Amino acid sequence: MTRKSITLLILALGIPMLGFAQDTGLDKGDTAWMLIATALVVLMTPAGLTLFYGGLTRRKSVLNTIGMSYTAFCTATIVWVVIGYSLAFSDGNGFIGGFDYFMLHHIRIDDLLGSIPHLLFVMFQGTFAAIAVALVSGSIIERVKYSTWFIFSILWVMFIYSPIAHMVWGGGILSDHGELDFAGGTVIHINAGISGLVLVYMLGNRRGHKELEHRPSSTKLMLLGSSLLWFGWFGFNGGSALAADYIAANAILVTNVAAAAGGLAWLMIEWLTSEKKPTLLGSASGVVSGLVGITPASGYVDVSGALAIGLCSGVIGYYGVVKLKGWLGYDDTLDVFGIHGLVGIFGALATGLLANPDINGETGLFYGNPGQVIPQLVAVGTTIVFSGLGSALLFWFTTLITGGGRIEGALEDQGMDIGYHGEESFDNLEEENL
Repeated sequence: MTRKSITLLILALGIPMLGFAQDTGLDKGDTAWMLIATALVVLMTPAGLTLFYGGLTRRKSVLNTIGMSYTAFCTATIVWVVIGYSLAFSDGNGFIGGFDYFMLHHIRIDDLLGSIPHLLFVMFQGTFAAIAVALVSGSIIERVKYSTWFIFSILWVMFIYSPIAHMVWGGGILSDHGELDFAGGTVIHINAGISGLVLVYMLGNRRGHKELEHRPSSTKLMLLGSSLLWFGWFGFNGGSALAADYIAANAILVTNVAAAAGGLAWLMIEWLTSEKKPTLLGSASGVVSGLVGITPASGYVDVSGALAIGLCSGVIGYYGVVKLKGWLGYDDTLDVFGIHGLVGIFGALATGLLANPDINGETGLFYGNPGQVIPQLVAVGTTIVFSGLGSALLFWFTTLITGGGRIEGALEDQGMDIGYHGEESFDNLEEENL
């Protein structure tokens, strides 16, 4: 066989393979990164958030607190694949999608969304829905019926989370009007924070709230949980690029910067004011505040923007938790509104100020586009109104089904761990006499 014949044979064999690769459009690098990013976000709820919340709560309610987040991850996952994804991302109107993807129908295993499998996108987005509803639980632990929370978490993903996700990311009214929310400032954090605050007012404060000394059950578990959240957030924000590209790399960098800045800001406020004691609890809370603040902006700002957002987020988180809650007297047990609601609002607005066109082509006020502030304000206001009113209606409906949303006073005093679940978190320790 001549050299020319061998060359033609190699080309003939190679052309079909090259053609297949071009036809599929699948990018293995993007897919590999999104598989990792999705796994990182999964880590955030059943591991990171449960330990963070469990360490923060009082000893007699640790397992109940963990269980509410853990169960929410399970319910949200099932609701998402059955109907939630369809309501969020299939064609519909400006407020909610339709039923095209009910039970993920019409999505074949080899369908693509961009350069990644469509099913991988479904899974990635499902982890967002799961952590959003789990966050809400932190506002009402130690006094809500487990059955009430179980049913509410299902309804919330369907009728609150999915419509807002559609409005912002699924082709709804907010995305059409130009809102910038890279990874969930409105969809997740403002949404969860407002819902949590509404449920706090509907349930009422814990018994003896003003007299309670709220001591975390385990600072070590709390710190471990916050570290896992920090680690998982790289998938949360970096994965929202949906590709292994420059935007993802920038998102991971600015996420880390904002988290560190938020932790230091909260720490320094404690150190220089208050009781002049820098606490690990404050530092970890500041880190989470920084992560919340940078979430909507992570695909649009540079390092200087991330530093500003992180520092301001730590300050806003501190005063929202330590000062505002005391002034208003509401009992948001784990400060979901202060850290996620208030800081989420700030982060959404800061995105409209600090979006740098050199990063992702979007321009904020400080780079010459004051008009970007308007869609950010509209999105924040829409999310507050829809989430607030919708959550109130759903919780009221849920309490009708379960015969009330609040546990009995004796059970609240005893703690849900022993009184309801029949389990203890720290078997070798004496019960708190509270």
